[in-house]
Amino acid sequence: MTAPVIDDLTIDESTLILGIETSCDETAAALVMGGYDVVSSVVSTQVDLHAEFGGVVPEIASRAHLDVLNPVIARAIVESGVEDSRIDAIACTVGPGLIGALLVGVSAAKSLALAWGVPFIGVNHMEAHLYAASLEDPTLEFPLVVLLVSGGHTMLVEMQDHGRYRLLGQTIDDAAGEAFDKVARFLDLGYPGGPAIDEAALLGDPDAIKFPRALMDDSYNFSFSGLKTSVMNYVRKHPDVSSADVAASFQAAVVDVLVAKSRAAAKATGATSIVLGGGVAANSLLREEILEGCARDGIQGFLPSRAMCTDNAAMIAAAGWHRLHSDGPTPLSVGATPNLKLPFID
Repeated sequence: MTAPVIDDLTIDESTLILGIETSCDETAAALVMGGYDVVSSVVSTQVDLHAEFGGVVPEIASRAHLDVLNPVIARAIVESGVEDSRIDAIACTVGPGLIGALLVGVSAAKSLALAWGVPFIGVNHMEAHLYAASLEDPTLEFPLVVLLVSGGHTMLVEMQDHGRYRLLGQTIDDAAGEAFDKVARFLDLGYPGGPAIDEAALLGDPDAIKFPRALMDDSYNFSFSGLKTSVMNYVRKHPDVSSADVAASFQAAVVDVLVAKSRAAAKATGATSIVLGGGVAANSLLREEILEGCARDGIQGFLPSRAMCTDNAAMIAAAGWHRLHSDGPTPLSVGATPNLKLPFID
């Protein structure tokens, strides 16, 4: 395939993209070459700032991004060992996310693109999660089924090719990560909820309580609101129950549904692999069960490192390279879109 040329810039394996991510509570910058080679990656987390509130406070998140974004970008460039002049384009999350947080990153990315005279690429945060796995295994072959699970999204996506995505199913209420956060807060296990549940579950019995597995039907949709309510009702009726047993049983119920539907989707689409993405993809039980299920089905299960599961700028730069390669630069008139959707095909 001939590499496209944009304003005398050839988009190939040597094209160096600076990625910027500020969609929620992580301030990140990274340099990625050729869409796959991570040259540097820096992430500054805001977990401690939001912990006392039990969730992300948008105003605090935006102000924290303002404080640390420039130093994070500078550190990513220094760690890469390259000069500013070597950077060929700037990719930045334009949505979905918190509007104030997004605007910090978008403003910075556009300013740098103008100052350095390089293309600007607006990136869909969900699309970037689809590319996180390929940063660690560029040999992944299409079609793939991607289980995208985070605090705001739970969906099964068939990735047919670069830029060709088909939505197979999604949550009809709470996202998996949202359910983890709410149950962890109810059990007073701490914030963020995903790691807190994961840690508590290690000391509990996943078979202690038979929580419901919702929507275990032929669809690929998910529902976790009823499960969250079941947990709360059970604890209120059994106040002396072990929090570890509740956490383990709740986690098992979530993972059972995620894995069963992912395996069914892979079989139906003829996928070569099931790939995890999003913050909940760091969950230890989910990672274990996906690999075991894929082994039984004779397909590959790919688990990005935990660093690539959570929000980072390397995946933004990778998705940006592919978008620049296929679509060219994004107009500077494009702004932040907090409810931005993935570009699905019919």
